[in-house]
Amino acid sequence: MAEILVLVGHVAGQVRKPSLELLTLARGLGTPVAVCAGADPGVEALETLGRYGARRIHLVETEELEEYPVGWVQILADMAAETAPEAILLESTPEGKEIAARLAVRLGSGVLTDAVDVRQGPSGPVVTQWAFAAGFTVTSRVTRGVPVIAVKPNAVAPSPAPVEPSISRGGLALDEASLRTRVASRAVRQSTGRPQLTEAEVVVSGGRGLGGAEHFGLVERLADALGGAVGASRAAVDAGWYPHAYQVGQTGVTVSPQLYLAIGISGAIQHRAGMQTSKTIVAVNRDPEAPIFELADHGVVGDLFAVVPQLLDEIARRRD
Repeated sequence: MAEILVLVGHVAGQVRKPSLELLTLARGLGTPVAVCAGADPGVEALETLGRYGARRIHLVETEELEEYPVGWVQILADMAAETAPEAILLESTPEGKEIAARLAVRLGSGVLTDAVDVRQGPSGPVVTQWAFAAGFTVTSRVTRGVPVIAVKPNAVAPSPAPVEPSISRGGLALDEASLRTRVASRAVRQSTGRPQLTEAEVVVSGGRGLGGAEHFGLVERLADALGGAVGASRAAVDAGWYPHAYQVGQTGVTVSPQLYLAIGISGAIQHRAGMQTSKTIVAVNRDPEAPIFELADHGVVGDLFAVVPQLLDEIARRRD
């Protein structure tokens, strides 16, 4: 079977969940090859990649990719020229989509982003995408060159398929194109201990119905009880109740968790565009005419300050 290149990225002891999702999809297309970088990825990380089906792990032994991330384009293009892969899979994040676009141009190939499923078809990989804020489901395929496909996090549940991977190693001499873009500075985001918003299987978002920043603690408690991430509507962010980095919506972060809880969110189209691909949507709002109920799988019409504490008590009771 032809190889499928999977961009895992920087590995330092732990492999992120979206990479395991990509490997799961890659197994249905061909032979997965995990492409990662790091001077010392760690035995546990390499074992994890093998446990999820990476037949080969290509380790780029360099630290330059931290400063020159466009170097990933050079690495993947060189590997594609050597192995003629069936497809190249990346994460559909801002960084992943930039690499995918640059790589497609360099290879003279087609690129598909925001994929939610990838299957092998008679003429190569067939991609399912949600378009126009998930209003339409589109089936697409690349007709020229090596398909470069960026897949949304949480598109598939990662499943193990253990193999004993071979490990290849290589260096990197950055070319002129890779050196044109450089990361000038970084600021470390303070860790909350919760999963990343785009990768979380459970997201609890708060909106205007909370009435103020002081009440977001209720949303945080519910997210922590469910092992999820915290989100916020644009109205809550614009009011200064929660940081912009946690805004879910068309001008914020797009999420697609297994469970999305909208607490005190009316459901404006801007917000719905960022979360309506969630597998199960639960809404709590005291307005029975709130648009969010049109989208919700389960809805509670009531005062969130009464409903959420009851929900927290029930979660605690079931865990005891």
